[in-house]
Amino acid sequence: MKTKNSGSLVRARRTGGSIKPIPDSQIDFSDIPESTEEELRRARRVGRPASGMAKQLIAIRISPQLLSQLRKMAAKQGKPYQSLIHELLERAASRAA
Repeated sequence: MKTKNSGSLVRARRTGGSIKPIPDSQIDFSDIPESTEEELRRARRVGRPASGMAKQLIAIRISPQLLSQLRKMAAKQGKPYQSLIHELLERAASRAA
């Protein structure tokens, strides 16, 4: 059974090196300056905010032609194509129910 390799492992094999994690206690942070109060005030949280309405990540196979058509439709509406697909599936599911 074949397993997928992470990108970093593939790069390590390609370059002939090996990547081994090291504990935080062995990392030298001495050359990194402390953040100023101004920098901390301007800092922004990275990632999506936690919400009770989180969507589930799935993988589906769609023909390249259909995906292209969906992306064009989404661009015309000014929204991400994944959001458009979600809306279309939601409408179809409520009609079918």
